[in-house]
Amino acid sequence: MEKKIPFKQAMSKLEEIVATLEKNEIELEEAISLFEEGLQLVNQCDQQLKGFENKVQELLNSYQEGNS
Repeated sequence: MEKKIPFKQAMSKLEEIVATLEKNEIELEEAISLFEEGLQLVNQCDQQLKGFENKVQELLNSYQEGNS
């Protein structure tokens, strides 16, 4: 997975992967592939959350500067 997808869509896909892996009904090769995709999604979501957090902090700082 190289293309970034929206946060909500990435979380939904991650939930699907977890549910599939928890069933333990797939071949090992497919499980490893899904696990790898899941790790990529976790990394992407983490980066997006950090970006959201930075944006919120910037907005708060801008608001505080305007009200000083």
